Amino acid sequence: MLTISMIKVTGPDAFDFLQGQLSNDLRRLETEAEILAAWCSPKGRVIWFGTVRAIDSGYALSAPAETAPDIVKRLTIFRFRSKVDFEIVDEDGSADPAFLVQNGYAFIGRQQAEQFTPHMLNLDLIDALNWDKGCYPGQEIVARTHYKGATKRRTLLFSSEQPVAEGDKVSDGEREVGEVLNVAGNELLAVVPVDKADIPLTANGVKLIHHPLPYAINPDSAPES
Repeated sequence: MLTISMIKVTGPDAFDFLQGQLSNDLRRLETEAEILAAWCSPKGRVIWFGTVRAIDSGYALSAPAETAPDIVKRLTIFRFRSKVDFEIVDEDGSADPAFLVQNGYAFIGRQQAEQFTPHMLNLDLIDALNWDKGCYPGQEIVARTHYKGATKRRTLLFSSEQPVAEGDKVSDGEREVGEVLNVAGNELLAVVPVDKADIPLTANGVKLIHHPLPYAINPDSAPES
């Protein structure tokens, strides 16, 4: 199991602060109990990905326990004069890695932070991005990728004949084409070019077998602007 902490973001400016940092629209929480969102670097790479829900005086973000202190430290840098406070609640629960992997939800720990764009992690396909909410760090890069339909690498589901490790490189037999993202037993998520999903691939010499995700992936179609 993966240990999950809760980061409480509270104070009079909690909404404005997070609305300017996260990839989804917090106004959705007026009618929804929970949403998915990401926090990106200015280069459009995902630092954090998880759930957000409304609580008294603010919001609660789910985060891997190992990364929660780093996330709070970095968020504090962007606080400036905003009246907002951060608190980590360590005993928030756990997540089942088999469930996350099987359903195509990336787990962003220290090893994966700032390595992938939201589109590489399929965040546009699981309702974690909003295109109308306004600016947030990396928003221009994320939007450009989205509207140009330029995503060629995606998070895909595989099984392996033997266990592999997060960070192992994926090869097509001639060169490295991707990387193992998350692992649960002999099932794994890997970021690879979509057009190579069904050719023979290996990770650290171990054969990979491609399986469909519960949501559709169509990297070549850009939405209408």
